[in-house]
Amino acid sequence: MIYLQLFYEFFKAGLFAIGGGLATIPFLTDMGTRTGWFTAGELANMIAISESTPGPMGVNMATYVGFHTGSLAGGAAGGIAGGVVATLGLVCPSILVILIIAGFLKKFRESRGVDAVFYGIRPASTALITAALVEVCAIALVNTGAAFGTAAFFHWKAILLAVAVFACLQVKPLKKLHPIVFIAASAVVGILFQF
Repeated sequence: MIYLQLFYEFFKAGLFAIGGGLATIPFLTDMGTRTGWFTAGELANMIAISESTPGPMGVNMATYVGFHTGSLAGGAAGGIAGGVVATLGLVCPSILVILIIAGFLKKFRESRGVDAVFYGIRPASTALITAALVEVCAIALVNTGAAFGTAAFFHWKAILLAVAVFACLQVKPLKKLHPIVFIAASAVVGILFQF
């Protein structure tokens, strides 16, 4: 039963999360709240791990949640099955839409209506990614358990790290570095300071 629910939840996320992996974050936030499969803190860890590992972020997060949830239900074998089922649930809508569109694309390749639809999808995709940005910032930079206006309301170490990374990205020689350098440096700082 848990595998059917995993497939269904990630199928919905894959169907409506237009804009890539970041667009799945609002759906995952809602999923975690409704199902109790993971907390906001665990979601932050999933985002960090998914961003740091090779592959599409949404797929990495689906696999992570599926493995975690499946492990709780059926041990290591259940975790592997859960990871596969959640990942299939996330990618199935895209595959189905691509197969359907491929058949019609030749007819409508120069259609103004199709161009208008894709143009109209852009704001929705931008809104989903913006919602993901706000959610990630809220998880990483704000302590919701503390009273607003107090010093404990903000995660000062995380804010200082974000400002430091932003400042480093403004220096020309550092702009040319591969993003993995910044990911590795942030991981080391996170380990040293226990964010």
